[in-house]
Amino acid sequence: MNKRQLYLLDATAFCYRAFYALSGLSTSYGQPTNAVYGFVNILNKIFKDKKPGYMAACFDVSRDTFRQKKFAEYKIQRPPMPDGLSSQIPLIKEIISAYGIPIFEKEGYEADDIIATICRAAKSEGTHCVVVSSDKDILQLVDEDTVVFSPYKDEGVTYDKDKVLERFGVPPDKITDIIALMGDDADNIPGVRGIGEKTASGLIVSFGSLEKLLAHIDDIKQEKLRSAISGDIDKIKLNKELAELDCQVKLGFKVEDAKIGCQDNAGLARIFKRLEFKKLLKNLPQEEGLVQEEAEPDELKDADLPGIFSGASELYLAGENLAGLAFFAKGRLFRVEGPQENLKMALEDAALKKTGHDLKKIKVSLAKDGVNLGGLYFDTMIAAHLLNPAKPGYGLSDLLFDHLNIVVSDKAGPARLAELLARLAPRLEEELQNKGLLKLFRELEMPLVEVLSEVEQNGVKLDAKVLKGLSREIEKRLISLNDEIYGLSGTVFNINSPKQLREILFEKLKLPVVKRSKTGPSTDEEVLRRLSDKHALPKLLLEYRQLMKLKNTYVDTLPLLADKDTHRIHASFNQAATETGRLSSSDPNLQNIPIKTDIGKNIRRAFVASGPQNCLLSCDYSQIELRILAHLSKDKELIAAFERDLDIHKATASLIYGVPEVDVAGAMRDTAKRVNFGIVYGLTSYGLSRDLGITVDDAQRFIEAYFARYPYVQDYINKQIERARGEGFVTTLLGRRRYIPEINNKNMGIRQFAERQAVNTPIQGTAADLIKLAMIDIQNEIKKQRLGVKMVLQVHDELVFDVPKDGLEDSARFIREKMEGALKLDVPIKVDIKKGDNWLEMEAL
Repeated sequence: MNKRQLYLLDATAFCYRAFYALSGLSTSYGQPTNAVYGFVNILNKIFKDKKPGYMAACFDVSRDTFRQKKFAEYKIQRPPMPDGLSSQIPLIKEIISAYGIPIFEKEGYEADDIIATICRAAKSEGTHCVVVSSDKDILQLVDEDTVVFSPYKDEGVTYDKDKVLERFGVPPDKITDIIALMGDDADNIPGVRGIGEKTASGLIVSFGSLEKLLAHIDDIKQEKLRSAISGDIDKIKLNKELAELDCQVKLGFKVEDAKIGCQDNAGLARIFKRLEFKKLLKNLPQEEGLVQEEAEPDELKDADLPGIFSGASELYLAGENLAGLAFFAKGRLFRVEGPQENLKMALEDAALKKTGHDLKKIKVSLAKDGVNLGGLYFDTMIAAHLLNPAKPGYGLSDLLFDHLNIVVSDKAGPARLAELLARLAPRLEEELQNKGLLKLFRELEMPLVEVLSEVEQNGVKLDAKVLKGLSREIEKRLISLNDEIYGLSGTVFNINSPKQLREILFEKLKLPVVKRSKTGPSTDEEVLRRLSDKHALPKLLLEYRQLMKLKNTYVDTLPLLADKDTHRIHASFNQAATETGRLSSSDPNLQNIPIKTDIGKNIRRAFVASGPQNCLLSCDYSQIELRILAHLSKDKELIAAFERDLDIHKATASLIYGVPEVDVAGAMRDTAKRVNFGIVYGLTSYGLSRDLGITVDDAQRFIEAYFARYPYVQDYINKQIERARGEGFVTTLLGRRRYIPEINNKNMGIRQFAERQAVNTPIQGTAADLIKLAMIDIQNEIKKQRLGVKMVLQVHDELVFDVPKDGLEDSARFIREKMEGALKLDVPIKVDIKKGDNWLEMEAL
């Protein structure tokens, strides 16, 4: 008759293992989740494969156990539990309890001692134990009634008496004898010098036990071993005491105490939802409060459109094109198959409010079907981004999960999603209202959806011939670089292979290792830059990589992205991609086109006006973030410099160095420029020293001199950090929020990074809001005046327009007025405007 089985989890060990194995996992609000996620996966694996009826999770309580009293250095090399892990232990215990699994722990003892005690008690009740652990010392418990299961390799490995003997050469009851000789690095148990696992095992096999070995030391043949052991007898005996588990902890345990209770799926759903474990949540059985949405109903067909639209004020739509759109209005759900004229009228009707997810994408797609989607009213993606700009993604299924406890089936189609949108949008609107974000959403972000859809549809013309010539030029330089690199290295190798490059740099040329990666010495850009002053090869490698990146990312790729008929690039401009509110672009990413190298600059020459009667107009905010810093800090010196339209970098250099502006040399201005812009991004003395190639002390003196001249800037920085610590978020001038969850982190590096975010976000975010306001005002004017002006690009603080040459001055004038007047600051807002036939060769206007 089969015995009942009791599974015992070495829970603390699994928490540590999961924490270090799955680095980087956290929620959108900053709670680390790697240990929780790894632990739950192990738990689910055991439940799936073993289907246990009895289980106990055993934890360490603290580092202070009876072993420290015997040996003060026991586990002393282990640092305190990391903050990122300690914050997850209560969550793991909460999940364990929700699974119906009892938890056992006791002050002064380790989890292994709890397990040993439970095994002894279970054995007396005729119960078979399966210890789930990967620790070597736990194998001492293996006997006829106990096995150890290590779950990590494929199906896992089960250690019974034969398996222990096969693996270590000794039976389970001699495992502590081996540890006594070889030690245990994990627990800081010091081994005997020169004895590893193989030697320890051989000695125990030869002599039969540790006690017999110590009684017959003179019989050890090797002199070195004999001497080492005889000199360490007390340590060896102590080692065995430390390794032996205490099986008599006072727990009062009965096997029925470990019977698994009913799984609290509703509780697990709440925890998984809070931790944003969507995959784990989907695998839970359906419970009250967690709605599983299946695919859309098959009977859904064409509807009476005039009837559905008549008297409707709102239309919820999902899908990406006319043929695949589905709608929800006036309590009715329908989709349309095939073109219908009254559908086009409804979609274009600005009075019929449209709610959708990523309305810009829908609008651009419908434009290809000849439909100009009007009445853009509520975009759930944009609303969710405003509420929490740190989320890793804003898919509709994610938002339904986050805000409505709804898990959407992967098969759910547009019709079902349209109906769910009608339930999601009011919830998001309420949250926007509660957080003071509704005005920003209504007056800035939603109007911008319309503007960006126009910009994407406009596109910018590309001259492929320019890029073809540039490609040939780069190809020639790459061939030349290959020869130079091979000549300097003295051999031919694969320049794109980090492994071969490591061999050349650090083994052949004997250059110093700057930093290491998981695979060996690093050869990244920072390393090559730092090695460039020690050998000519790293500098050539940097140029080679930069040219390869330019060629592959832009020069050869841009022509493939252009429309074959119009030769225009239609990049996507993303509103929900950054935490500061800045726009980003993709397909292609126009913000990363390098402009500091001649070849990089020449990529801009390929972006041209739409025809000979037009030109490009570049309108760039001048030093906008520094102007916003002056406004936010209210620093009198900084405000005065902008009011007098001074060269702000010369003015700062004059103050820092204590010389008249006329005596400020170029190098002095450059240093002041780096400090000016660096302050906005939380400049440190280390960062400035690296940028300028000066000592950290000299860099610190520059920063201190800056704050001495601009004291209100220092006050602003301190107040922003304090506000973030108290409220957990910072805001822009228009109220955009960014949450700073790590602002009180005990890890200094993480905390300082969060402090820099707290300082920079209101500045960069306000600059983002400003240019968005300007884009809306300009586009409204273009429509109102029916001008031939087209907004074609937005890159950081710059807007680019395709403008008819006839009326160029008037266009430039009204664009300048809108950009400089979009937001009222304590300092003047200045816009630099240039014109040209292409984006590179431009002259001031």
